[in-house]
Amino acid sequence: MKARESGMPDEKIWEQFFDVSLILDELEVTAKIEKLVDFGFGYGTFTIPASKRINGIVYAYDIEKILVKEIEFKLETNNIKNVLPFHLDFIKEGTGLQNEEVDFVMLFNILHAEKSDTILDETYRILKKNGKVGVIHWNYDSATPRGPSMLIRPKPEELKSLLTISGFSIIKYNINLPPYHYCILAQK
Repeated sequence: MKARESGMPDEKIWEQFFDVSLILDELEVTAKIEKLVDFGFGYGTFTIPASKRINGIVYAYDIEKILVKEIEFKLETNNIKNVLPFHLDFIKEGTGLQNEEVDFVMLFNILHAEKSDTILDETYRILKKNGKVGVIHWNYDSATPRGPSMLIRPKPEELKSLLTISGFSIIKYNINLPPYHYCILAQK
């Protein structure tokens, strides 16, 4: 099931919307992580930098076949061996990972999906006890240059509530990520 479309611009434009290093720092993506999952990796904007910070494997999932092909090319070109990309409808089919197998899950600009609770259920299932989930999303501001419609764009308090209802404890809440995003860090 494809998440509700929010529009992906050209990759060079897309990358201007994020301070990747700041985001990964705020969400504590470090060498302590052995298994990380990236749901809806898109261009690999965070997947590839995260793979260089952790001491293990990144399981990267996307429903768009062309994006999987593109990241496979980037991984081969840059000799990156610790990313396993999957072309998979993880909302409908899950990840295929074992219960409590991973240390960290990245949910970046995806929780506007109609079945965000399904994504959070799978996240909770695959995370180890004390595992963390990092969430970023577009600011709830119609002046942002991209992002989902304001009708489906979640406010920070809505995401906090979804995470809490799904069983997570909030570690960091509504951290500003200039120029257009915010983050929440939670733990199982």
